[in-house]
Amino acid sequence: MQKDEALSKISEIVEVYFSSQKPEFIPGVTKVPLQYPSYGHKEVIEAIESLLSTWVTMGKKVGQFERIFADYIGVKYGLMVNSGSSANLVALTILTNPLFRNRIPKGSEVITPAITWATTVYPILNVGLKPVFVDVGTDYDIDVNKIESAITDKTKAIMPVHMMGNPCDIKTIMEIAQNHNLFVVEDNCESYGAEVDGKKAGSFGNLSTSSFFISHHITTIEGGMVNTNDEELFEFAKQARTFGWIRDLKNKEEISKSYPNIDPRFLFISMGYNLRPTELQGGFGIHQMAKIEEFIKIRRENADFWNKSFEKFSDYLTLPQERRGIRHSRFCYPITIKPNAPFTRKEMMEFLENKKIETRPVMAGNIVEQPVSQVLDYRVAGDLANSHLVMNNSFFFGNHQNIGKEEREHVANSIEEFMKLKMV
Repeated sequence: MQKDEALSKISEIVEVYFSSQKPEFIPGVTKVPLQYPSYGHKEVIEAIESLLSTWVTMGKKVGQFERIFADYIGVKYGLMVNSGSSANLVALTILTNPLFRNRIPKGSEVITPAITWATTVYPILNVGLKPVFVDVGTDYDIDVNKIESAITDKTKAIMPVHMMGNPCDIKTIMEIAQNHNLFVVEDNCESYGAEVDGKKAGSFGNLSTSSFFISHHITTIEGGMVNTNDEELFEFAKQARTFGWIRDLKNKEEISKSYPNIDPRFLFISMGYNLRPTELQGGFGIHQMAKIEEFIKIRRENADFWNKSFEKFSDYLTLPQERRGIRHSRFCYPITIKPNAPFTRKEMMEFLENKKIETRPVMAGNIVEQPVSQVLDYRVAGDLANSHLVMNNSFFFGNHQNIGKEEREHVANSIEEFMKLKMV
């Protein structure tokens, strides 16, 4: 059987299978999960095509996805890697590369929010830099009013995190960075598709990172992206992704002439890792990009519904609002229990879990309060009052493309029931 014939037969089977996989929601029986896979038969067939072709490691499909995603974000260059965590590592590796003319010296400081994910922090330390934690606002994003006072002679970069679909006040951050000659690396893993004054989050800084993990806006199962408008940074990113060799570099032929006794296929000019994605992931990404705006539309409609439903409980709950001039891409739906509430976060989370609604704390919470902080070399700038509140009083439940009218009403009715019980 020829490849095309085999793929045609497999495609028919896969399409029929996925068309029958429409889970029926039954309140109290079926979970409202944190995530539901956003891929369908097209992604699976694309992956099978790669397997049948036997070209499964990074190739043309990865390159195509990189270009599509860079265009979507609104930057010149995209470099796909195997995870969002790796994207953060690549971005910081570039800035500390001894060959980079404006490199950040070892021991320099990077300002970043205390409310974050672990692999925003770890790469800072992995490349020999020191994280400086500042507090967040009530919207979970870095408090821009705390940044200037955290800057010292050792500060060389700011790494804001666009949390849970909510873009930071990135324009103010960029002004601060320009005034102090600092690099900006946007951790945009949870918020691509978000906008500030019509411009996509991830397009403001020197570098930005994204994640395509299974629970994110789109998925390549595992996968990440580094984006930039700077060609020099892009070339260093390619070195960091793959061994530090020259194979993918724009000026590889020129470099190889300087080392005529070394086979250019195995010519290494810089330190690097092996963080390559696969063609299966690239193929997934190509098809996912055709769906991203519809996915964000659904997430935004869900969040609007819940905000209206829970507005009457604002004396006790802080809800995720959308600031003027931004588009929130609604990664999930976070809630903070106000200190004056007659109930605890634990009580609300347990109630929702009993209603088959999955919940989680807000990411790693205040990283300084995590046990791992005992082995980290960091500095805290100012108090972390809001970060402490988030650590103890905030949680989220899922918001994704598979949550429809019945699911979101079940969530709303469950929280209404809980609040009536606790407010008697």
